[in-house]
Amino acid sequence: MRLALSAEDAQLQQELREFFTTKVPQEIRDTVRSGGELTKEQIIEAQRVLNAGGYAVPNWPVEWGGKGWTPLQRHIWLDEMQTAAVPAPLAFNASMVGPVIATFGSQEQKERFLPPTANLDIWWCQGFSEPDAGSDLASLRTTAVRDGDEWVVNGQKTWTTLGQFADWIFCLVRTNPDAPKRQQGISFVLFEMSTPGVTVRPIKLIDGGYEVNEVFFDNVRVPADQLVGEENRGWDYAKFLLGNERDGIGATGSTKLRLEVLKEHASVPLADGSRPIDDPAVAARFASLENQLLALELTALRVAGASKDGKPDPVSSILKLRGSVLIQEVSELAVDLAGGDVLAAGADDDSDVPSWAGHSVPTYLNLRKVSIFGGSNEIQRTIIAGTILGL
Repeated sequence: MRLALSAEDAQLQQELREFFTTKVPQEIRDTVRSGGELTKEQIIEAQRVLNAGGYAVPNWPVEWGGKGWTPLQRHIWLDEMQTAAVPAPLAFNASMVGPVIATFGSQEQKERFLPPTANLDIWWCQGFSEPDAGSDLASLRTTAVRDGDEWVVNGQKTWTTLGQFADWIFCLVRTNPDAPKRQQGISFVLFEMSTPGVTVRPIKLIDGGYEVNEVFFDNVRVPADQLVGEENRGWDYAKFLLGNERDGIGATGSTKLRLEVLKEHASVPLADGSRPIDDPAVAARFASLENQLLALELTALRVAGASKDGKPDPVSSILKLRGSVLIQEVSELAVDLAGGDVLAAGADDDSDVPSWAGHSVPTYLNLRKVSIFGGSNEIQRTIIAGTILGL
């Protein structure tokens, strides 16, 4: 089956392809393509290039930098960006707090925060999960008590991704502990990470990295005008934000790129002259993954083309489920192909081991998270059973 884009969408695809491959620095794209880790400075530089070209926040309202695109056009944007090895705009800025401020914030907040958020002049982090409030987020216990023109925040957040780089945090806090339901009495506040009383402590992950953090609040004083929307309506804003967070998790572009690069590595002759790709078992695994990826791409296009009035198609749960499993399977194949070279994980740059092989195990371990965040795969199966299969 072949799907044809309209003339308008095909032109957009070509424009995006040209921009991503000519405007974003090659060094940044090479790092992404090889599976390396970008520096904070490279992430900022890439987003500023996108923002200068008008491609950083296409999902925002047009008056704040959005493009007014259809869901299919946003899919094309994300797919072309990932396939070109261009780092996506920082999700905390572009997909999370930005849309919340644009939708629920005051005019003053929009003018103050949206331009620097789009340009990554402000690096945001997310203060939602707590030690006893992860999947059950409504049980959060971080409090904010009004004191004159300020809120005084006390509590703890955890799994705060890239909090060590952040300038500001958007945070869910309990402002009415006596609300009849746990989901009520929660507010959405913004404050600087440099505010006195904020402490960040890194958490070492299974891949050896420090991607996430614990964040502690000890009598942190937040100006009252940095509360977004209405007091005690934070749960509504959080649900809106999480809906944006899940958008694109099942995107196929990054998996397509990883599989393409891995196939190139498997085509390089070994010391004995043989090539891993010529092994029938290896070739069969590549063929299976490529066929699954094609099916996922077609499903993604169908979902993007069928979305109406901004409401997600329940089939998007299939995208999240299959997309996360597929990228994990690609990472597993990389580990198998690397063989004994995986022992070089963390070795210095002078090692004779190819960098992709050394990265394979840390990448495999880090990608265990994709079947959890944005709605765990168990939750997605429940949604599929109820809304699609009618069980």
